[in-house]
Amino acid sequence: MTFLTQHHGTRLKESKETPVLVKYAPTAVVGLVGTAPDADPDKFPLNKPILLKGRISEAAGLGDSGTLMDAIKSVFYHIGAYVVFVRVAEGADATETLANVLGDAALKTGVHALLRGKAVTGLAPTLLAVPGFTSSDGQSKPPVVSALESIVEELEAIGFVDGPDLDDAAAIAYRQQINSGRIMIVDSKRLEYDAASGELIPMPASSYAAGLQAWVDEEYGPQWSLSNKPASKGVEGWTRVADYPKQSNLLNFNQISTIVNHGDGPVFWGNRLATGDDIWAFISVRRVADIVNKAVRRSFLPFVDRPFSTGNVKLMLEAGNAALRSLKAQGVLIGGKMWLDPEQNTPEDMAAGKITLSFDLEPPAPMEDVRFMAHRNIEYYLPLTQSALKSAA
Repeated sequence: MTFLTQHHGTRLKESKETPVLVKYAPTAVVGLVGTAPDADPDKFPLNKPILLKGRISEAAGLGDSGTLMDAIKSVFYHIGAYVVFVRVAEGADATETLANVLGDAALKTGVHALLRGKAVTGLAPTLLAVPGFTSSDGQSKPPVVSALESIVEELEAIGFVDGPDLDDAAAIAYRQQINSGRIMIVDSKRLEYDAASGELIPMPASSYAAGLQAWVDEEYGPQWSLSNKPASKGVEGWTRVADYPKQSNLLNFNQISTIVNHGDGPVFWGNRLATGDDIWAFISVRRVADIVNKAVRRSFLPFVDRPFSTGNVKLMLEAGNAALRSLKAQGVLIGGKMWLDPEQNTPEDMAAGKITLSFDLEPPAPMEDVRFMAHRNIEYYLPLTQSALKSAA
């Protein structure tokens, strides 16, 4: 705010050194890719991200054939979520269909079309699944999983993929093909009743898991994992229910999620992403950090190109620390703070228009291993004998 020109009288200008409010994008936007050969081509064109705004009725005209409608329904078993989906052509055979799902990275078709989700629909998908195209026998890595590994990095999202659903050895072999801190493996298939045949049909669980995490976000918050949450909505059962704790531990500590049943119905069981980086192994920790990182980048854009001043720097620090305090108060963070490190901000850098704000944060890890120590205490006999003596007196 300057008053450099000559003036006789009073003047007022509103200060441009104004604070910003840190804004958060929706945390649970499900992204799906699949086939729907009977879809209305005008309403649902190929390779274009389409947004469902929380109502499955908006998918009318998609048709039940192919993989997309089943994937969408499995999300809506849990919650009317935002769903960004991409329809690809069903090929003459499985090889051609797979090629269509893979698409072209340069043209952003197939799974790569999810990268255009925000530009086209206004929402960037954060929970991705491509059910029917991410499983294998465990001896090889599905090409769609390879593509997802790069896509989730760019979107700062989580990708849910389907394990072999054969046995523990195949699941572990499958996990050994993948090393990504943004991929969660689900090794079981949900059983759906097929009215035409009257039989239970195994169906991929990846989209179901994405929908479950979307529900958890809504009910509890993104700092909660989908692990130990009910896995019975909309399904008749599961192909593989792991024995607790030995079999489930074997899978979980190989970063494979599964289904267990403690007697109250099936629950999803597993917190860990398919990575050896233990500090980023938990899905909830990774997601909370993503949410904060995205919000900081987006919310501080108004400060870009403002002139250096004590006021502007102070406003940036105040905005960042206020946001971190708020997240701590809501339980999304254990703690966090933002500061200006003099060593990162030399006069030369600042003269060149560069400023570096530092911040730390700590998302709450899930209490995955709850331990108890039981002790004998024979001193409890003393009150018993004292009571007996009083009674006999």
